[in-house]
Amino acid sequence: MSVVLRNAQRSVPVRRAPLRRAVCVLRAALGASRFDVGLVCAGNALMQRLNGAYRQRPEPTDVLSFPFHQLAPGELPRPRCRDEYNLGDIFLGVQLIHQQCRDAGEDFADALVMHRKEAQILEELNRLTGSRLRPLTAGLF
Repeated sequence: MSVVLRNAQRSVPVRRAPLRRAVCVLRAALGASRFDVGLVCAGNALMQRLNGAYRQRPEPTDVLSFPFHQLAPGELPRPRCRDEYNLGDIFLGVQLIHQQCRDAGEDFADALVMHRKEAQILEELNRLTGSRLRPLTAGLF
């Protein structure tokens, strides 16, 4: 099934292909590859409007999710027809996320160190369990 990715902001450069791949890998890891999902990269203004309208908090936020099905955490939907193979939409407040990283002093070198550690952990997990998990950040660094 599909991942619909839309960049609805211009403040922060977004590399669409690696982000799409990461979402596909995550869906596969969760056993939800058959389900559609929408991902919107949004700026502060849109996130503030959505957060105010749906959570009564008129301020930007980093992530908002709008599930298609009402489920318990960790539960996958049980669709009855093709139109129900939908996880919903996720809005990433990339402008706020970028600012939070800058404020926290995160830099690219730190991300590379973290990426290497993630790859080592997954490699060991794959060796011990026989699985073939890949880092969600594969292709980003």
